[in-house]
Amino acid sequence: MRTHPRRDPRRPGRRRGARFLITLLATVLSGCGLVSGSAMSDNVLPGPKAGYPDRPLTGAHLTVTSKEFTEQIVLGQIMGLVFQAAGALVIDKTSIQGSIGAREAVKSGTADAAYEYTGTGWITYLGHTKPIVNPYQQWKAVRDEDRKNGIVWLPASTLNNTYALALNTANWKKLGVRNLSQVAALSHKNPGAVTMCVENEFATRNDGLPGMARAYGMNVPSANIRKMTGGVVYTETQKGTCAFGEVFTTDGRIKAMHLHVLADDKHFFPNYNVAPEINAAALKKYPAMAEVLAPVTKALNNTVAQELNRKVDVDGQDPHEVAKDWLIREGFIKEG
Repeated sequence: MRTHPRRDPRRPGRRRGARFLITLLATVLSGCGLVSGSAMSDNVLPGPKAGYPDRPLTGAHLTVTSKEFTEQIVLGQIMGLVFQAAGALVIDKTSIQGSIGAREAVKSGTADAAYEYTGTGWITYLGHTKPIVNPYQQWKAVRDEDRKNGIVWLPASTLNNTYALALNTANWKKLGVRNLSQVAALSHKNPGAVTMCVENEFATRNDGLPGMARAYGMNVPSANIRKMTGGVVYTETQKGTCAFGEVFTTDGRIKAMHLHVLADDKHFFPNYNVAPEINAAALKKYPAMAEVLAPVTKALNNTVAQELNRKVDVDGQDPHEVAKDWLIREGFIKEG
């Protein structure tokens, strides 16, 4: 969904003994029309909860991609590891800058698959302005319309990385607001109490602060709005510099900083549920891609995403290892 980097996501190299083979394979695959990248070299097999008894992608050459922010990189690693456990040779082309770059890679076939967000598909790629409130209907609409672009959307998870407002525990208790309608009421009753820390982009987007203020009838003077970078928003909200801060609902810093997310009771913000976005030709050639991804996608939710994002953004762990550890713990893959 987002195109903001949270930290340097580049992974350190693994298994030096495989580097020559990795380079050779990437070069060969690049010559066959796929993008050049690093081949995943993990020795993994299907786990007890994989949902398939054998390795149905044996012989497949698959390239996975993602955008460059933490959650996307972790999801890209999850996808790649699942394909690898199922027998595929996987080329890692994650961490592409911007939504459009990753999208075009899947659309053109230079990448075979990525985890993408339904709201991004509907609004950014397909050009709609009004989101669909029901998450399933949002996914279905994207799936049906995107077929003409040679892209297949597999069933979505409940992981919904959308915008929200949050506040620290002291303000949560002091102000007593639990949803955005109550924030709007407070902005008229006591305008000085509604101060906001937001990113520059959120301050200008129609699906950000201006649209939210219109939809809820908020009265927030410009002097009450402080613009800053994303990471600073979280720390300033935690400190109480602003009563309310703009957050992403799956960000690991929400739990780590003990922030409280307000309900979007009028469903203003679009649904950004994660779903596999697959190149149609690749899926036709390797239909087992859908089978091996299904149980993993079903297991993804906001709690899982917050945990995995926190391990990278707060604890400083490697995105690849975070993805691998979760897949092993959940029984989707195992060490070979």
